[in-house]
Amino acid sequence: MVKPVLFLLAVSLLTLPARADWTQFRGPNAQGTSAESVPTEWSSTEGLAWTLDLPGEGSSCPIVSGDAVFITAWSGEGDSILRHLLRIDLASGEKVWEKTIPADNPEDPAKGYITEHGYASNTPVTDGKAIYCYFGKAGVYAFDFDGNQLWKTGTGDLSSPKAWGSASSPILYNDLVIVPAGEEQNAIVALKKEDGSVAWKAEGDALVQTYGSPILAKVNDERTDLVFAATAEWWGLNPDTGKLRWFAEYNLPGNMSNTTHLSGDILTISGGFPRTARVALEVGGSGDLSGKLLYDTQKPATYMTAPVEHDGVLYWISDSGIAFAAKPGEEKELWQERVPDLTGAGGRGKPFYASPILAGGKIYAVSRANGTFVIKPSTEGLKVLAHNKIESDETLFNATPAVSDGKLLLRSQKALYCIGK
Repeated sequence: MVKPVLFLLAVSLLTLPARADWTQFRGPNAQGTSAESVPTEWSSTEGLAWTLDLPGEGSSCPIVSGDAVFITAWSGEGDSILRHLLRIDLASGEKVWEKTIPADNPEDPAKGYITEHGYASNTPVTDGKAIYCYFGKAGVYAFDFDGNQLWKTGTGDLSSPKAWGSASSPILYNDLVIVPAGEEQNAIVALKKEDGSVAWKAEGDALVQTYGSPILAKVNDERTDLVFAATAEWWGLNPDTGKLRWFAEYNLPGNMSNTTHLSGDILTISGGFPRTARVALEVGGSGDLSGKLLYDTQKPATYMTAPVEHDGVLYWISDSGIAFAAKPGEEKELWQERVPDLTGAGGRGKPFYASPILAGGKIYAVSRANGTFVIKPSTEGLKVLAHNKIESDETLFNATPAVSDGKLLLRSQKALYCIGK
């Protein structure tokens, strides 16, 4: 009788998704996807494993490595703005340590659209040994897991013509920290992880007013491209050297706030202002690929939020509250519907700031002021499984959530919430 029980237990354990870390903005390669299942229902009084008040506001996302959660925030005003980096225990929610970082250069004034996201919008990244934080004009900092500062590197003090502040998040590639410092020095900068020295720099006017994050696209065993959506053109760089391998001009002018999605060999980006559109391109190639765009469509498209993918279908929740589905590389959408129950959206009439994620085959879309919508992926229309709100928190939820160890981490302007057992 023992052997069958042990066999069934072994089979059941093999079918469980392995726990994975969430080490950067939107998780692995910024694609917003986890195989782990997390709860679908919660409230202020049910389903919360723990809550931690934060030392300030922020739109940056939490990241997870092992039992360590890291998150940034900002406080103060004017010349006395401070950034904060916290390490939190994933199981208990206890703060392990907190570091405070002063502003090195005068910050953009707190007016206009900078009030939408503040001064801690760049999500940190970790390799499991150190945490690398991009704090805009305050520079890039590296800390070990005990909170010791390893190095600091300045990233410039420029401002875009609209002075909207910094929002892009860094990524890691081999021994490099790649920082999209378009706002501070109109460049993408690769820093050496060991000491923060500059390994290479890619400069260009197209990097002004860019707020998305780069991704890595593997072309073949010998080639990986660093892909970044710049203003009016896509860039494909050699991540080892920063040399431009290809570019593709697109009619997405003005601000680029989005991050590229990679689906097999198809790249998709949506954004631009005042013309907001969605375009796609196959990976690979070299030189000018402007004439090889797969499509250019304004409907449906989104200014800020990136998609997730499930069973070969892309799902978006636009910043204006429209959900839609489309296949990678295809112009026409499968469907589009307005998300229900959006009231008092907050934030200049844009009810969504965070991008959705996919966890355990379900879509989690965090709105700014109307809670989190849990959605079933479907090619036949919008299917909301649950609508959860933490009623006790009336501040905005701007951050994309994180997933690890069966837990969902939600960040508001005042607190970090852990949903799960």
